[in-house]
Amino acid sequence: MDDEVYCCESSFVSTLVIGGKKHACDQCDKTFATSSHLKQHSVTHSEEKTLICTVCQKGFNRLGNLQRHLLIHTGEKTHICELCGKEFRDSNDLNDHILIHTGEKPHVCKVCNRGFRLLTQLKKHELLHAEDKPYVCHICSKGFHLKKVLAAHVLIHTGDKPYVCNVCHKAFQFPYKFNRHILIHTGEKPHICNTCGKSFNVTSSLKRHQMMHSGEKPHVCNVCHKGFVEKFALDKHMLVHTGEKPHFCYMCSKHFRLKADLKKHSTIHTGEKPYVCEECGKAYRLLRSLKEHRFSHTGEIPFVCNICNKGFFQKTNFEKHCLTHKAK
Repeated sequence: MDDEVYCCESSFVSTLVIGGKKHACDQCDKTFATSSHLKQHSVTHSEEKTLICTVCQKGFNRLGNLQRHLLIHTGEKTHICELCGKEFRDSNDLNDHILIHTGEKPHVCKVCNRGFRLLTQLKKHELLHAEDKPYVCHICSKGFHLKKVLAAHVLIHTGDKPYVCNVCHKAFQFPYKFNRHILIHTGEKPHICNTCGKSFNVTSSLKRHQMMHSGEKPHVCNVCHKGFVEKFALDKHMLVHTGEKPHFCYMCSKHFRLKADLKKHSTIHTGEKPYVCEECGKAYRLLRSLKEHRFSHTGEIPFVCNICNKGFFQKTNFEKHCLTHKAK
């Protein structure tokens, strides 16, 4: 029997991109299969936000979004993980969290078969495979999917740091780093742990802290089986086993395992003292030194000898003092 070919006579306005989403919103990171879906989404950025939060005055264009937002202020978390007891405001967040326990990665890249726990992670990964990169750096010709990513990249070439702190005059390339720095001077810690009441200046610190209560350590070393809250902590730990010290000082060739340690070391050569006390203007090379100095203004004595009750502002002086008791 001969093969028969059947032709559909219907016509379609738009075509679906199979295996990828090429229409990207220049306001956020979301991508869409068709231009019509992108246009429909774009309205959410331009719609008048008539529903106002009575607590923080933030506006919303949908009642459901406002109701979800209000849970941030009330702290109400009605969805509880049966495995570790961690609580969530939204059922979707709980479902995403459970995948940490099961190890399931249901969102798979159709190009390289790499699996991801969250759909948002997969979408970001898919951009690596996409050939269409319309935003091109005029200096190095590197292409980017989003205009805002290109703008951030160009600052690497120009060295521009447009965000300047009016307290210590330290400059930053990116607004998120600038906003995080400002909290050092104000002492503001708006992110509060609902379990113990401890507060933090950034959400990432709060999330790390909350894992201490839940006992959740999803990243495990395959050498010694030690668990870590975050992947970057596991990556740093692995250097202990390998002995690798990839970061070295150009001034004296000293090697360091961690980039943060190299950065602290470099201030010895440059003389830079980026951490400034907002009370008296005294500057320090290390953040730890600034924190210890602040105790002199508050009157708090954090380190007290349990043998003679002598108090110290600095941990190093306290440790030296303790050795005098051991020597006796």
